[in-house]
Amino acid sequence: MNIERLKSVPLKNIKIDDLYWSKYINTIFENGIMYQWDIINDRIKGAEKSYSISNFMIAAKRKTGKFGGKVFQDTDTAKWLEAVAYSLEIKENKELEALADWTIDLIGDAQCSDGYINTYYTIEEPGKRWTNLVEGHELYTAGHLIEAAVAYYNSTGKDKFLKIMCRFADLIHDTFGEEEGKIKAYPGHPEIELALVKLYYTTGEKKYLETAKFFVDKRGTKPDYFSEEIKKRNYKFIFPELEGFDSSYYLNHKPVREQNTADGHAVRNVYLYSAVADIAYEYKDDGLMDTCRRVFNNIATKRMFITGSIGSSAIGERFTCDYDLPNNSNYSESCASVGLAFFAKRMLEIDRDSKYADILERALYNTVLSGISLKGDKFFYVNPLEVIPDVCEQNTSLSHVKAERQKWFGVACCPPNIVRTLASLGQYIYSTGEEELFVNLFISNESNISVKQRNVKVEINTKYPFKSSIDIKLNTEESTEFTLAVRIPQWCSLKSIELNRRKDFNYSIDKGYIKIKRTWNRSELLCIEYDMPAQFVYSNPKVRSDVGKVAVVKGPVVYCLEEADNGKNLGAIAVDCSAKLVERYEEELLSGTLTISASAERINDSGWENVLYSTKKPQTEQTKVRFIPYCLWNNRGKGEMLVWVRYKD
Repeated sequence: MNIERLKSVPLKNIKIDDLYWSKYINTIFENGIMYQWDIINDRIKGAEKSYSISNFMIAAKRKTGKFGGKVFQDTDTAKWLEAVAYSLEIKENKELEALADWTIDLIGDAQCSDGYINTYYTIEEPGKRWTNLVEGHELYTAGHLIEAAVAYYNSTGKDKFLKIMCRFADLIHDTFGEEEGKIKAYPGHPEIELALVKLYYTTGEKKYLETAKFFVDKRGTKPDYFSEEIKKRNYKFIFPELEGFDSSYYLNHKPVREQNTADGHAVRNVYLYSAVADIAYEYKDDGLMDTCRRVFNNIATKRMFITGSIGSSAIGERFTCDYDLPNNSNYSESCASVGLAFFAKRMLEIDRDSKYADILERALYNTVLSGISLKGDKFFYVNPLEVIPDVCEQNTSLSHVKAERQKWFGVACCPPNIVRTLASLGQYIYSTGEEELFVNLFISNESNISVKQRNVKVEINTKYPFKSSIDIKLNTEESTEFTLAVRIPQWCSLKSIELNRRKDFNYSIDKGYIKIKRTWNRSELLCIEYDMPAQFVYSNPKVRSDVGKVAVVKGPVVYCLEEADNGKNLGAIAVDCSAKLVERYEEELLSGTLTISASAERINDSGWENVLYSTKKPQTEQTKVRFIPYCLWNNRGKGEMLVWVRYKD
C-alpha cells in the first residue's frame, strides 16, 4: 500500500450554491441547528426529552437532580457541537459560537479530576466505570465528544474543548491496552476508534492512533471479553432487548481481519470499518485493507437497499444474510447510511475508485435526506421502502416503522447525525493528492483548493441530478501541472467532453474517473455532458422481495410512488416498462423537484367490498402515475409510499 491517500478540502474553502442541496443546508443553518439546541435543552413541546444539557448541568454540579434518558445521552450534545463547528467554519455566527463556548465550558465543568467525562456514570454509577463495556457506551460517547472537539478546533482555532478531550483520551490510553494492569477489551459500540484516529491527525500524538489500533486488533479475539464481563457480576441488561444476541451482533464473533461479510448491528459495523480503513492505511496493513474491501463489496453487492440504506432486521438493527432486503419491515437506520458514507469516503480516498463514490452518493441523496423533513424539524429513524400507515401502526411486528417523521426520539442518534453530515457536505465533493484534484460529487460551488502548494479556484455549475451537464471552471494562480480527475457515475455514460470548447485533447479513464493531466492556466473550462435518463431498474432475482417489481431511478436519486399523487393501495399499480418515462421539473412542488410520470395499469377493486378471495381475475384499468424522489416522501402529510412497483408482463 504505497499510494498516497487523498485528502478532503477544508469546509471553509468551499461555498455551496446548489439547486438540489442548498435548500437542505440553508434549512440546517437557519433552523435545524437551533431546533436541536432547543431539543437538547428540553424546550420543544410534544417532543421526547433529550435530558442532555440537564445531565451535564447535574454532573457539573450546577444543579441537582437525577440522570435522565439513556446511557449515551451525552452524544446529543456532542453531535450538536460538531454540527455547530462545521457551520461556523462555513459562516460566522457569533451568537451560535457563544452558545457552543458556553456548552464547552459546561462539559469542562463536568469533567472529573482524572479527565473522565460521562454524565451517566458520574451521576448514577460513579464506582462502575468501564465495568459494562458491552452496553455502557462509555467509549462510544467519548468518541462523539472527541469528534466534536476536533471539529471545533479545526473550525474556530479555539483549543479549550480539544484540551478537555485530550485529557479524556489520555485516560482511555492509560486504561486500555495489552500492558499489565490495563483493561484488555474493546467497546460494544464502535466509534471511539475513528474518533481517536481523527484526534491523532489533529494533534500528531501517535498514542491515540495506537489505542485505536488496539481496539481493532483486540475485537473478536478469545476469550470473548463480553461473555467474561457478564459472568463477573450479577448482570442486569441496560437494554433487555440485547439479551441473547450472539457475538456477531457486536462484531466480535471473529477477529476483524478474518471477517468476510457485513454482519451485526449495521451502524456499529460501518463505524468500525471506517476506523479499520484509517488504521489499515496508517500502518500500511494490506491484509486489513483487504478485509475492508471484502466487507464493503459484500454490502454493495448483496446487503444494501437501492436507497443506499443498510440493516435488514429491526431485531438487532442489523445485517442478516445475502439478498435479504425486505421493503416494509427493514430497519435502514438513518445513522447507518451516514456511517456508510463515512466508510465509502475513506475507501475512496485510499483506493481512488469511483465505485465508492457511487455508494456514497446513493446514501446521501436518498436515505440521509429521507431522514429529515424539508423544514429540518422532523426526522425518520427507520427508512422503509414501503409504508402503509394503517399496517405499520397496527401490526406490532412493524412497530419500528413510522408513517410520519417525528419531532425527536428517546434514542436520538439519527437527527443530530443527519444534521452534522449535511453541515459538512462540502468535505465529500473534492479530494486532493499531491498532484491530483478529484471531483467526486457534482454540487454547484465555488472553492479555493491547494494543489502542489498553489491555489486553484474551482467553480462547478450544474443542475445535477435533475440534469446531467457539468461545467468545471479552473483558475490557477500560475501555470500548474496536475491531474484533474472527474468521476463518471455508475448510472451515467459519457456523452461529450470539451476543454476550452475543444474536443481534441488527451484524457484517459481510470477506475471510473476521467483523468486529464496537463498544465492548467487561468480561465480553463471543462464541459461534460453525461447521458443520464430516468430508468427502470430491476433487482437481482435472488432478492425475493423485489421479484416481479421495478424501481424508477434517475442518476443517484431513487423515486417512489406516494398516496398524495396516486391514491391508496399503491400495490395495485403495475407500471408499463415499455413506455417512456416522462421527466418534469415542478418548481412549486416540494420546494422544487423533478417528477417522473409513467404509464401503468391499476387493479380495479370495485365488487370486492365483501369478498376476501375469489376465483375471478381482477379487472384492470389504464392510468398514469407520478413518482417523486424517495427522500421527499411524507412532506405532504401521512400516506402510503412505495419504491418497488409491480410491472406489467
